[in-house]
Parts: sequence; structure tokens; C-alpha cells
Amino acid sequence: MNKDLTVGNPQKVLWQFCLPMFGSIIFQQIYNIADSLVAGKFIGENALAAVGNSYNITLIFIAFAFGCNIGCSVIVSELFGAKKFSEMKSAIYTALISGGVLCIIFMLLGLLSCNTLLTLIKTQPEIMSDSALYLRIYIWGLPFLFFYNIATGIFSALGDSKTPFIFLAVSSTANILVDILFVKVFFMGIAGVAWATFLCQGISCIFSIVIVLKRLSVIATDKKIPIFSWTIFKKIATIAIPSILQQSFISIGNMMIQGCINSYGVSVAAGYSAAVKLNNLVITSFTTIGNGISNFTAQNLGGHKYQRIKDGFKSGLKLVWLLCIPFVVLYIGFGKYLLLLFMDESSAIALRTGRQFLLILSPFYFIVATKLVADGILRGLSAMLPFMIATFTDLILRVCLAFVLSAFTKSPIGIWCAWPIGWMIAMILSVIFYYKKSSIIQNRES
Repeated sequence: MNKDLTVGNPQKVLWQFCLPMFGSIIFQQIYNIADSLVAGKFIGENALAAVGNSYNITLIFIAFAFGCNIGCSVIVSELFGAKKFSEMKSAIYTALISGGVLCIIFMLLGLLSCNTLLTLIKTQPEIMSDSALYLRIYIWGLPFLFFYNIATGIFSALGDSKTPFIFLAVSSTANILVDILFVKVFFMGIAGVAWATFLCQGISCIFSIVIVLKRLSVIATDKKIPIFSWTIFKKIATIAIPSILQQSFISIGNMMIQGCINSYGVSVAAGYSAAVKLNNLVITSFTTIGNGISNFTAQNLGGHKYQRIKDGFKSGLKLVWLLCIPFVVLYIGFGKYLLLLFMDESSAIALRTGRQFLLILSPFYFIVATKLVADGILRGLSAMLPFMIATFTDLILRVCLAFVLSAFTKSPIGIWCAWPIGWMIAMILSVIFYYKKSSIIQNRES
């Protein structure tokens, strides 16, 4: 169901729009968590480390899929808010075509460089074959990843956050069951974990694209629609490329950090693999809410309703801070038991590593959540330069400090401490940039 985000009480509209997106990303993360959970519990510690190892490389592909999502979503949101339906349809078709081309390129590059990438992050010999197997199967599923992300971006742009939620709830639940079926019943090992994700994500993608095309068919337009527009492609690229660079460099940074972590041994890598999945559940959830705020901002920008954008920032902060509380309490008070979902008590070093990671990072979720709300507004306003400055500051600090502090402390604790420092400084920058843009918005309105 398409929804106009330019009318109604801003807080109520934003919360009703973003909460299903939050639920969606929880289920999206269950895909990856389920893979690690089944690998760690039913195959072994090496399998858990292999999935975690491959995951840092898959984040590069996810970065480009995410860029296609947000680039399409922001532009389509603005056109939908301005009621320019012919251009909106052209933007959607342009995004689908360009996303498909990009996907083919990455499949070829990924399949050819799989082992090289794993070597670059210092993958231990005992998990190399499993890591490579998991990664290659994942790469074959890239078309599903790309087109599903574009489809969810379109749904969000049209004000519909409930349809993706339903798809993800069903497919993520199915993924857990298929994971267990392939590993426990068919004894497929780590390949079963990868094929389960491939199958469930593929079904979700196909249904999503079918519904998007059906939605478009009932929107009336007054002129012939070009299926590809270079003008619109440039607009999408203006938003997508900085988002892709953001996510890509974060992924590259994570790969560099993973290499540092791997030098401490398989047990530490396994503990980090489990804990970082729990951490990414939170960060990705808030990033997705930030994307929703981008859609809200872009629709209201298109409708010239600037005060609603400022109201959206305040409402977004209330929402993410409320959501921070249970995560912080859960990870500080019950982190050990969550980690035991991935491993058992005998993995003492892995368990201790995971607990240290969660105890150090989780109190700072309020900080990074604030940054991601401000980033969402900046993206929705197409203010990509300040968005990139804040993001790259965070990344560069985290990577550099990870190596410096780990050398200083001579333990992985130094690596974990780099996260909060980067978040704090980047949050200050993002909020400053938001207030500068909000003053410009105020001048427009007056």
C-alpha cells in the first residue's frame, strides 16, 4: 500500500513508517545470524569462523546493493512526493537496469577473486576451503541480493514499509528451518548453510519484483515512459555513489580489522564473528531507520514541507533512543547467553572475546544512533558531501586506532575500543552538518 509521508502528524507518520522497517531489518539480520548459529552449533568452531570470515567480504557486495537501494529510494521518494509519476516510473526502471548491470560485473569479479580476497584478510589455512565454498555460493546469489534491495528501496519510497517486513519475516523464518534441514538432515555442511540463504533470498526477491511491477502498472501517467534515462541515472548515482563508497570503505575497513583479529587465532576470530553479528543487528537496524528518515525527508522535500523535515529529526531521535535501551540492557546483562547460541561453554576464549566486544561497544549505541538519524536527513536532502565527511572520519579513525590500540594493549581489546571513539567524533560532525542544513531549510521556509 503506497503512503504519502507529507501529510499527518510527523512523529506518528514517521514512527508508523519506520517501525516495520526496523522489524524488517531484524529479520534480514536473522539470515546472517542463522548461518553463524547453525554453523557454530551443528558444524563446529571452524565453520563459525569461516562464515564470519566470508561475511566481511560479502559486506562489499551488500554495500553496492545498499547503494542501489538508497539511490533509487531517495530519488523515487522525491518524485513521488512531488507527484511526478512519469519520471518516478522511469527512475524505477533505470534503477533496475543499472543495478542488473552492476550485479553482473560483481559476480564476475567475485568469482575470479574469491581466494585472493580471503588470502588478503589472512584467512587461516584450516578454514580457507570452507570460507571459499561459502563465499562462492553467496556470489551466485548476488542477483537476488541486488534486485531485492532495489525492490525494498522502491517500496520504502512509495511509503510502504509493511510489504518488505512480511516478506522478510516469512523468508527469514524459512531460512532458519532450511539451514537446519540442509545441515542436520542432508549433512551438507557449510554448503548447506550457504544454499539455504541462496534459496530463501531468491524466493523473496522474485515475489518482491513481481509486486513492484504490479504496483507500477496501476499508477496512471500522462506520457510515454522511457525505460532508461541518463538524466535520472545521474541523479540516482549522485546519491548512490557516496552511499556505496561509504559502505564499501566500511567493508574494506572491516576486512583490514578482520586481518588484525585473525592474527590472534581462530578462537578470537570465532568470538568476534558471533559478537559482531549481534552488533551489526543493532547498527544495521538503526541504519535502516535512517534510510526511512531519508525517505520521509525526500518526500517532504519534494512537497516543499520543510518544517516536517526538522520535526522528523526530533521524532527519529526519540525512536532510536527508545530502541537503544533494550539492546544495551540485553547485551550488557545477557551477552554471554546470546553468544552461547553460537557456541558452547567449551569455547572459552571465543566466549570471553565476544563478551568483551559487546560490553565495550553497547553503551555507545545511543551515540551511533544519533549519527545515523542525522545521516538519514542529510541523505534525504541530497547533502552527500557532509554525509561522506562524517562517515569517512568514523571509518578512518576506527581502522587506524584498531591497529594502534591493539599494538599498545597487545590484545584485541584495543581493537574494540576503536569503535566508540570513531562513533563519537563522527556523531558530532553529522549533527553539526544537520544543523547547518536545517538553517538553510528554515531560510527557504521563511
